[in-house]
Amino acid sequence: MVSNKRKKQLLKHRSASKSNNPYIDQLLKYQKMYQNYPRIKFLINNIIQSDSLISKGLLPQDLPELLLPDDIQDEIYTTINQTYAANDPKGDQIWNELSNNLPKLDQLIRSYRDYLEDHYGMWAYISAPFVQDISEYVKDKKVLEVMAGNGYISKGLKNLGTTVYPTDSLAWTSENQTGKKPVIDVEPLDALAAIEKYQDTVDYVIMSWSPDGDPIDQQILEAIRKADHKLQLIVIGEKDGATNTTDFWQMANYVEPDATKQLNRHHQPFDLINDQLYLID
Repeated sequence: MVSNKRKKQLLKHRSASKSNNPYIDQLLKYQKMYQNYPRIKFLINNIIQSDSLISKGLLPQDLPELLLPDDIQDEIYTTINQTYAANDPKGDQIWNELSNNLPKLDQLIRSYRDYLEDHYGMWAYISAPFVQDISEYVKDKKVLEVMAGNGYISKGLKNLGTTVYPTDSLAWTSENQTGKKPVIDVEPLDALAAIEKYQDTVDYVIMSWSPDGDPIDQQILEAIRKADHKLQLIVIGEKDGATNTTDFWQMANYVEPDATKQLNRHHQPFDLINDQLYLID
């Protein structure tokens, strides 16, 4: 089992996305290098397509688990042996190239979340099908998003016709260049001020990837419970893991398990982080 410490280290790892070559250019190089291996190309193609959509201001599609198959080295060895004679130096050359580059490719694929964070300011991976499910769940109700960051969730909901109010203190943008690339206008309000302003207007509050260890998540839950108008909290995060506080997860009253399961059908883990959507009172 992967420890929480290892998961948090994964979020801070930056080596792949800050190499001398742009991240996608490296993937394109490996796409060509492993063009005869469909299972590798499948993973690379999914990342390239995902990045292409996000770069155009669109939400991406779901991702498969971004891990190289355990037996991929055996597959490469078998394919080369079937293609080249035992004494053909060309086969040895290709084997050395492909086998030696597998660890680098593995690291690059595993670092896609880091790349998204560094390049786009997208911490939670927000796909178009996932947002579609959220929109269908809230129906014609109005939504407040607190700590919206660059606003990927709100942008997706707005495009689907949902009335949504994206808010964020924007304090983090002074230290992070990705904060200068919002995909929707974000109102500069901290979470508690936003709840105070919109509590009588909305029915749902979305909180995605609240910082690990910051008690603001507890304060948000308390503010929602004290509101005169009944509010439903929609949380996206990793329970007892890389997001939120331990006390928050213990305070939470989890509701509507069937609806929660349906909402998570398009939000499955693609790396070591197992964040999910939770419906909380």
